[in-house]
Amino acid sequence: MDLEIINIASNTDNNRNIKDHTHYSKLKNPLCGDELQIELIIRNNKIVDFGYHGKSCVFCQASASLLSKISINNQKEKIYHLCEEANFYFDENIKIKEKKWALLKKLFKKRHFARKDCILLPFKTLKKIVSK
Repeated sequence: MDLEIINIASNTDNNRNIKDHTHYSKLKNPLCGDELQIELIIRNNKIVDFGYHGKSCVFCQASASLLSKISINNQKEKIYHLCEEANFYFDENIKIKEKKWALLKKLFKKRHFARKDCILLPFKTLKKIVSK
């Protein structure tokens, strides 16, 4: 197990319910059974708070933790594009270009490809919210 992934997943600052959320989405990975719910507060098309919770593996938890950090104080549209592009970041020819998304490089590595669906579950869950 990759210690860096465990360290990322252990940051549970945003692993919580948001009582007065304005948006939420919940998805389940049919391959492994991971479940994740994301709750957001969005004002003026900007994500101002992000909470996630569920029953999931360490890769999914790490992904949700990083995604929560980089989503807060970002425009809904920018996060939508990030979620759209996330699937391609496992391809070594496609690089994460924006400096503010650089944290994601810790997840999107070729050696984690077998856990791709686990890593992408938070992105798919968030995309359901920000695509509206």
